[in-house]
Amino acid sequence: MNLTTDKIRNITVMGHGGVGKTAFVEAALYNAGVIDRMGRSNEGNTVTDFDAEEIRRGVSVSTSVAWCEWKKHKINFIDTPGDFDFLGEQLLGMYAGDTALIVMSAKDGLSVGAEKAVRNAAGVNIPVSFFINRMDEPNANFEKTLGDLRDVYGQRVLPLALPILEGEKMTGLVDVMGGKAYAFSGKRGEMKAIDLPSDLEALVEEYGEQIKEQIAENDEHLMEKYFEGEAFTPDEESEGMRKAITAGSIMPVLVGSAQENLGISFALDLVTRYMPTPVDGHPVTAVKEDGEKILLHSESEGPLAAFIFKTFVDPFVGRISLFRVFSGTFKDEGTIYNVNQEKEERLIGLNFQNGKKQQPTEVVVAGDIGAIAKLSETKTLDTLTTKAAPLRIEGPEMPVPCLTLAIAPVNKGEEEKIMQGLVRLQDEDVTFTIVNDAETRQFRLSGLGEVQLDVISARLKSKFGVEAVLSEPRIAYRETIRKKVKVQGRHKKQTGGHGQYGDVWIVFEPGTEEGLEFAEEVFGGSVPKNYFPAVEKGLQEAIVEGVLAGYPIVNLKATLVDGSYHDVDSNELSFKLAARLAYRAGLPQADPVLLEPIDKLYVHIPDDFLGDIMGDLNKRRGRIHGINADSIPGFQVVEAEAPRAEIAKYATDLKSMTQGRGWFTVEFVRYEQVPQNIADRIIAAAQSEE
Repeated sequence: MNLTTDKIRNITVMGHGGVGKTAFVEAALYNAGVIDRMGRSNEGNTVTDFDAEEIRRGVSVSTSVAWCEWKKHKINFIDTPGDFDFLGEQLLGMYAGDTALIVMSAKDGLSVGAEKAVRNAAGVNIPVSFFINRMDEPNANFEKTLGDLRDVYGQRVLPLALPILEGEKMTGLVDVMGGKAYAFSGKRGEMKAIDLPSDLEALVEEYGEQIKEQIAENDEHLMEKYFEGEAFTPDEESEGMRKAITAGSIMPVLVGSAQENLGISFALDLVTRYMPTPVDGHPVTAVKEDGEKILLHSESEGPLAAFIFKTFVDPFVGRISLFRVFSGTFKDEGTIYNVNQEKEERLIGLNFQNGKKQQPTEVVVAGDIGAIAKLSETKTLDTLTTKAAPLRIEGPEMPVPCLTLAIAPVNKGEEEKIMQGLVRLQDEDVTFTIVNDAETRQFRLSGLGEVQLDVISARLKSKFGVEAVLSEPRIAYRETIRKKVKVQGRHKKQTGGHGQYGDVWIVFEPGTEEGLEFAEEVFGGSVPKNYFPAVEKGLQEAIVEGVLAGYPIVNLKATLVDGSYHDVDSNELSFKLAARLAYRAGLPQADPVLLEPIDKLYVHIPDDFLGDIMGDLNKRRGRIHGINADSIPGFQVVEAEAPRAEIAKYATDLKSMTQGRGWFTVEFVRYEQVPQNIADRIIAAAQSEE
């Protein structure tokens, strides 16, 4: 097809887990003739759930793209996972879209996932629409679900379709704008015109009038026609609706059953007719070579700028990069410039991606979504542009990891394979981090939740053949002293010929610097100056292991004040060993104590959960420093400090306590002394491991 930007619709499909997002896309592809049979997520045979983990789990865990032609338009569906652990996938999926279609269950009403989807869509500045799904199931209640939406988001929530029910079964729908009724009549969503049910006439008129009023408010010409009682032309209606949806003054509601393919074709009609085009909204900020920031509006005439919003690895094709063209026209011209990596990449070919299947193309116009295979340097969040006029698109702010687990191979000796595998998996998921913690001798895997980390572990096995286990990480405790002591360290060894002799007196006391603060106050040459560095080195090596539980010593001042030497037997090694002996003798006398890391938390929660969260933080030895109103209406931000040992699984616990509505950020602030009863347990555990 001869495609232009105005004929493209980018729909990001979102919602709570299990509400039928993937089923909606599957029905759309079936009705458009892309597939011959509708697959099901729980059977592992859908177009957009093709990842091995998605097939195994029966749910989406990655963002994927599928597309179809409908009424001379191209509709790109960006299917996102519903689990909150995959927020990064959702944000990037929304960034590539122009409208968020939030799928909801007619049985469950306004879910947490829908609430979050609306909030996140506002964060990336794309408008919201709703599809009330599962109308085929018992206890489905369209009116209640619509009422829930209007209670929360106001009168701008307006249905473009109303269900026609016979008993509890949806047999057709009403086109609110057209004022016409249709009955379902075919396997691919066909409908036939019927008389408008009398019990819906008043609602159709009421909602139709509200929609026209909202349309008129976004256009002066249409406002005049509305007040004069003139009807809008079809073109005026379509353009006015797109403006109103883009502005957020209308949040349209559609209805049907994706599983039974009811109302999906009508939804596609409305998508092509009313949903914003790439030009209508969702401009993104780009940075020019000289640092100037500009807005890109998906115009074909502009300089080329394509944003990588997803990377995945196909077992046969290799690495595939999905991109949205925000400016210019992307052509298969041999090479492309990656401005983030400052490198040119060779193009193997351009494609349109339908799940894991590819359709070659020579051009991807502004506003469209394409794919490139085997880009060696390009990563998610990078911008592909031209070297002559480079632009770097500022992507969405990615969520910060809040849960850390230790990951280790089941089979010893595969530590390197784990690290290599995780680094490669970061190409597919930019929201997790991996650190090789030398202090705790663990790989620390940090992400947004246990499900995400479990998926990563599973992918290590399926893609790289490394079986791994996840566990709570060791806490990086510290030790320090509270008293001043003066001790001697003497190393003397005679083995025939030259021996070893080093003798030092060292004053140990609490220091102000984080590590070791070394000083000398030696008089009379009792210890020659050339041995001072050896003494310091001996202490530096010693403080790695404390005297209580073997944790590193911090805030220690050591002053060399006296000693003795031997003309023949003294050397650097002797004085280094003497310093270690002084350390081991002195620190147990200096009132050593155990320190634990203290983290600062900013906990975002709905008002209703404030008391529970504060009580829970107190149980975790937390200290509340403040409670402030969040930027989100109905939410509070609790500012607190808590020991890291007490909040190891807080990401999971907070979701449970707030029904998935709460989230938090965390940062390290300092070390503090561990209460004695807890310190005794930690010391005993450390000693038992020796």
